[in-house]
Amino acid sequence: MAVIRFATPADAAAMRQIFNQEVEHSTASWEWFPLSHDDWRQWFHAHTRDNHVLLVAEDSGEVVGFAGYGSFRDKAGYVTTVEDSVFLKAGYRGHGLGKQLLQQLLAEARTRGVHAVVAAVTSENQASLALHLGCGFARAGLLPQAGHKFGRWLDLYLLQIILDNKPSPS
Repeated sequence: MAVIRFATPADAAAMRQIFNQEVEHSTASWEWFPLSHDDWRQWFHAHTRDNHVLLVAEDSGEVVGFAGYGSFRDKAGYVTTVEDSVFLKAGYRGHGLGKQLLQQLLAEARTRGVHAVVAAVTSENQASLALHLGCGFARAGLLPQAGHKFGRWLDLYLLQIILDNKPSPS
């Protein structure tokens, strides 16, 4: 049984390995090339600074997945909206661990005053679409041919969940 906890810098190498596996073999990430140690250090810092959260799932001492959120956009007006990421090691998918990670991430976001979470998911990633929809996200839009990887165009779904019922931002 996996334990979900906050990520530490000691988890970075295992997280990078999980992420780079997806970079090389799937469209879960639209990166074309695996991230270097320095690239990942910057990514890790961006997802653990300010009000951001980065969680890992650990099974028998091994990091087997992670979820986090970072800035949605850099403009000041987007400060209460974040974009999430969820990645699992092969062999740990389809058993509810992604749902546990995402639910914990949403709970952390609520406690930190995040208003909305956006997920940007390639249309062919049915598992991620189902995960997000199952956790309360709604489809907010489709961007046809928004990018490309592996020699083909990729469509991008934007999904969103509103975490509070505030009538105004103040």
